[in-house]
Amino acid sequence: MSKPQMSPQQVAAFCLGLPGAREDYKWGGIRVFSVAGNKMFAVLDLAGAGLSFKVADELFLGYCDRPGVRPAPYLARAKWISMQPPYPMGREELCDLLQRSHKLVVRRLPKRQQAALLG
Repeated sequence: MSKPQMSPQQVAAFCLGLPGAREDYKWGGIRVFSVAGNKMFAVLDLAGAGLSFKVADELFLGYCDRPGVRPAPYLARAKWISMQPPYPMGREELCDLLQRSHKLVVRRLPKRQQAALLG
């Protein structure tokens, strides 16, 4: 039995539901989800060509070894991974990873901003 998958629209809705998240369109039609003005935690290509987000440094290589997951172009050095729809993981795992990406980015903000965004 396969795990429930998320559509790009569901991913966008989930990202926008995270504390302090906002959406911008950059680079000729890329949806960028960020906190604190410009701190990106996820990127979604409008053409459906992929989803990229940050993972913990120690988990990066393990995710890149999974089928359907690769280092994100231009962002791999910052430990971002990329995948194409249909995403190679179920809804629960993908939501968990997006939430972790959000937290990884928030934890690099000044303490006063962190408190409001980590809830």
